[in-house]
Amino acid sequence: MKKQELIHLHGLLAEVGNYYERVSSRELQLEKYDSKGVRPTSIHKSKTDHKAAVFALAKGITGTMDAAESTETVPAQAD
Repeated sequence: MKKQELIHLHGLLAEVGNYYERVSSRELQLEKYDSKGVRPTSIHKSKTDHKAAVFALAKGITGTMDAAESTETVPAQAD
């Protein structure tokens, strides 16, 4: 994947994260992503930095979604 494509993916994932926070009213767990200090607009950062940030962001989004699913209760119904 080229650096430009990785930056584009980074931006898309950031939008997905923002959308999820708005729709679900849950805050994403992005400590590892935030510690990287790389944002989609950080075009001067290296491809490797963006790749690490994309993985951290994706892991933060999916981790929050997994935690939300495991705490939600589903009412038992008999057919």
